[in-house]
Amino acid sequence: MAVSAFVVRPEERVRGLAVVGEKITVLAPGSRTQGYEIFLQQGDAGQGPPPHSHDWDESFYVVSGDVAFGIGDQEMVATPGTLVHLPAGTTHWFRFENKAEMISMTSREGASAFFTEVDEKVPPGVPDLPTLGAVAARHGVKIG
Repeated sequence: MAVSAFVVRPEERVRGLAVVGEKITVLAPGSRTQGYEIFLQQGDAGQGPPPHSHDWDESFYVVSGDVAFGIGDQEMVATPGTLVHLPAGTTHWFRFENKAEMISMTSREGASAFFTEVDEKVPPGVPDLPTLGAVAARHGVKIG
């Protein structure tokens, strides 16, 4: 299938997905790009995923607020203007230190399907880890 140019205006965005306490809006799914995916990630203080890894590269660009990242055994706080790149297989986590917003990009299709299923099957609030783990396993995401 040929890739077509497209534009996503704010008023045309799809509904944001509730994923482990944050809102993730799929801006460019792999089905449209035939490769990478782009997301808008928004969260309040204390929200974010547990340590995990997956088989796609992932990059985060902090637009506003502060976001703590754990990468392997190192921790850091990313402030606006910071880019964090994680190669496939890197164990990582992040926590919004305050109300924050990031743009993220993955190297291939996969994350959007995972986020969509989490939104459908894992209720908001403290994550139901067995359900989250089962959804993650179906998408090649390793928790822990």
